[in-house]
Amino acid sequence: MTRLETAPFTPRELVKADDRCDRCSAEAKVIATMLAGELLFCGHHARDLGKSLIDKAIHVHDPEGVLGLF
Repeated sequence: MTRLETAPFTPRELVKADDRCDRCSAEAKVIATMLAGELLFCGHHARDLGKSLIDKAIHVHDPEGVLGLF
């Protein structure tokens, strides 16, 4: 029997200047880490999806406080 080993996961906490929103291609402001990977959102779409993102994401990185999590 083989044992499945996984590396520790660390969510990315840096929004790069060339990151784009997955909904509209505007500049990304929020990173939502889901089980299947990362989703990037501009401020507008992050606010529209805010509650859902917080409920479903493993980690939400919002360095500018777009979602008012502070």
